Amino acid sequence: MVLLALGASAAQAQEANPELVGELMAFHGSKAIVSAMTTHCYETTGLDPAYHSAYDNWYLRNIGFLDLADRVVARLGGGNAGAQQAAETYGGEQIMSAYNQAGDKDSFCRGFLEQVDTGALDIDKQLPGPLKQAQAIAAE
Repeated sequence: MVLLALGASAAQAQEANPELVGELMAFHGSKAIVSAMTTHCYETTGLDPAYHSAYDNWYLRNIGFLDLADRVVARLGGGNAGAQQAAETYGGEQIMSAYNQAGDKDSFCRGFLEQVDTGALDIDKQLPGPLKQAQAIAAE
């Protein structure tokens, strides 16, 4: 970034970038995606406890990233009261739309479960750029 080269802090460089705040809110959208679909698949595939375990494990792997996003958004003065809810709603709507379009719902759920279990849907895999920026700001 040009501002960083001129000696400005990472936080100052990002204050002019509301896009980063939106990207950090997307961390909560990711949580909503995993929560909504693991719950929905649990309920529609015979109450398979693997879906609850997958969500619990995803949450444990990602809670630090969610907390980091919240701290950085607060530090940057971004995100209004409804921003997190909007991100969660959007994430939930997107995954339910994909599910509804799937021809084989059981296969969709099994594939989703595999992605959650392997960490493919973890925040550090899905949003590495915003995560790196947030880590740099928090490190100041």
